[in-house]
Amino acid sequence: MSATTEDRATARESERPAPHRPLLVLAVAMAVGAALCVVALIIDPRELGGQPLWAKPLKFCLSIAVYSVTLAWLIGLLPRRRRLASALGSIAVAGLATEMVIIAGAAAFGVTSHFNVSTPLHTALWGAMAVSIVVVWLVTLVIAALLVRVPLPDPALALAVRAGLAIGLVGMALAFLMTGPTASQLSDYHGIVGAHAVGVADGGAGLPLLGWSTSGGDLRIPHFVGMHALQGLPLLAIALDRLAPGVRALRDPATRLRLVAIAAIAWAAAVALTCWQALRGQSIVAPDALTLTFGGVAVALLLGGTVVTLTRRAEAAR
Repeated sequence: MSATTEDRATARESERPAPHRPLLVLAVAMAVGAALCVVALIIDPRELGGQPLWAKPLKFCLSIAVYSVTLAWLIGLLPRRRRLASALGSIAVAGLATEMVIIAGAAAFGVTSHFNVSTPLHTALWGAMAVSIVVVWLVTLVIAALLVRVPLPDPALALAVRAGLAIGLVGMALAFLMTGPTASQLSDYHGIVGAHAVGVADGGAGLPLLGWSTSGGDLRIPHFVGMHALQGLPLLAIALDRLAPGVRALRDPATRLRLVAIAAIAWAAAVALTCWQALRGQSIVAPDALTLTFGGVAVALLLGGTVVTLTRRAEAAR
């Protein structure tokens, strides 16, 4: 290799965007925090709202770790506006760290962090959490806007990133449906404004660890499903690309693109269906006939679209 070629290769290597290091550091810190929460779950038998006291900090440690790695990777896809992207990543780190410190601190004192306005201090902390998560949402929105015109080598991955960000932003925004006072809170105020559950009080029977209500609707479900489109759709696109050499039907980029498009539509439908179900006060484990019908139609369309896409590609390859 000539000196000129080596110089060009070195230049290209140096121009490659790198993942955001502070976000990766935060992810590692959250992984350590999750391990500590597991220990706390074992040695601290206290409960809060019908759930183990350290279950919420554990869930948030895991969620923030996954989100931080995802956002760091997304920032690494940006070939330009690196200073802006780096600043946005650092702002997200500050917002997420603030959120986690308040949640863990509240757990340490045996009080709830979310919806707690029982004292001026708790009101201020809840307000700080609200501001921090809005800031993180805005950071994600700006990064999504920056990524819209970034040419990625795989069209399926490009669609997965953009659709994942769009659905993820909707999923994050659904959290605001939980912040309004319930009818029981308006009639009998006890320092809590807002709830996860719909149709029943928070703190009732729920799924293990997740805590999602098994007796009423729960808005955390569409919030969770929507947010994780950020990871699910890009991972699907990457998996299809990795499988392509060994699966003839997946070697065509257009086929992979259509499969990701089908998955994105299905994911958005799942968010809409679980949100509609929760708002009707219906538990995720007890769907009624209407929910099952719409869900069944969505699954049938998903499977049908997938089969048609793969069949057409197989026929074209003959």
